[in-house]
Amino acid sequence: MSDRYAKYHKMKFDYPADRVLRITFDRPETFNSVDAETHTQMTDMWIDIDRDPDINAVIVTGAGKAFSAGGDFSLIENMIGNSYEIMKTWKEAKDLVYNIINCNKPIISAINGPAAGAGLVVAILADISIAGKKAKIVDGHPRLGVAAGDVAAIIWPLLTSMAKAKYYLMTCKPVSGEVDDL
Repeated sequence: MSDRYAKYHKMKFDYPADRVLRITFDRPETFNSVDAETHTQMTDMWIDIDRDPDINAVIVTGAGKAFSAGGDFSLIENMIGNSYEIMKTWKEAKDLVYNIINCNKPIISAINGPAAGAGLVVAILADISIAGKKAKIVDGHPRLGVAAGDVAAIIWPLLTSMAKAKYYLMTCKPVSGEVDDL
């Protein structure tokens, strides 16, 4: 593997096939939760992937039993009362969406377990999202008393319908990979 992705040390990068890059959220002990540094890296990496002439496709998955549990408590705690951290995280959330959409490489997400928050954005914005039987797709922001995060309020209606998006985003009910309830 080239040094191109060495700076993204919060995730694991490997090549399962020629010209295919696999990115693994690799904190299984926390269900691959996203701290502030991971949030920044997962936002920025798509620009390098797009510019990489040696990559034709990308697979994203999670280590262990989860795809990604979303933001960890340290990320949330750093934002409380800190307008700089709030604005930085919100900008990264917007850039994460744009950087994935603007990446010209096909992206496949292999959702192997729970997917929430910023990890969920990566999972459902992929060109192809494959949900395993143990996948649980949910936006937990409303449980914290805030609106659906990481632009989920825009993405979910595009993938389901406006009525179903409102239902899932307001109730925090997960969509299962086992049952087609969309």
